Amino acid sequence: MVNGINMYYEIHGKGRPLVLLHGGGSTLNTTFGRIIPALAKRHKLIAVELQAHGHTGDRDAPETFAQDAADVVELLEQLDIQKADVFGFSNGGQTALELGMRYPQKVGKLVIASAFYKRSAVPAGFWDGFEGATLNSMPKIYQDEYLKITNDPARLQNMFNKDVQRMRLFKDWTDDEIKSIQAPSLIVIGDQDLPFPEHAVGMHRLMPASRLAILPGNHGSYLGEAMSPDPNSRMPELFAALLEEFLTN
Repeated sequence: MVNGINMYYEIHGKGRPLVLLHGGGSTLNTTFGRIIPALAKRHKLIAVELQAHGHTGDRDAPETFAQDAADVVELLEQLDIQKADVFGFSNGGQTALELGMRYPQKVGKLVIASAFYKRSAVPAGFWDGFEGATLNSMPKIYQDEYLKITNDPARLQNMFNKDVQRMRLFKDWTDDEIKSIQAPSLIVIGDQDLPFPEHAVGMHRLMPASRLAILPGNHGSYLGEAMSPDPNSRMPELFAALLEEFLTN
């Protein structure tokens, strides 16, 4: 039990702890399934599913990135892990930003993948899409994966509603808040990603201990995320090697 919810996590491998934070509407498998085996060779992976997602329960409160960060910290406390590296993709990257800002003592290195801190980071049409959004807007592969886990359409709808509400209410972090992140950080973006590569460059300029990687691909294709167009791409393998280089040096 973590802050009032049953929080699902998996542990893979041994070594320096690395927390994996999935994207919105996703699960561990849809975000990280392709690269967990590679990362587990040298790291103790703590792969979590956040509030209302996958196997994890819900609370009578909205989803927020601040609450997700607090849940991760509490889980680490319960696992007796004093400090961990954190790898967040998409909405998980926003949770990783919260961890870097609010809980610096718990964070070793940060990987911020395909995430953003300003509304202007993405095309205006992205925000328009949340007005009147229905479950049909959610990619079927995410729906199928969730129902495979829960077999509960009502829970799926609840997760979707909370994800949409969080994004509709999304407010920018300030430049000063981003500057406050002192952890060594790797900012990763695809050259055809949802956030503009220019936004990732700007974030890199603000974060004093950051590195930047702009990779060929769209939103998550470089890590083999479930929506990736080419399941046979070698990019996830190459990305895992890049990640390893950053985390171990």
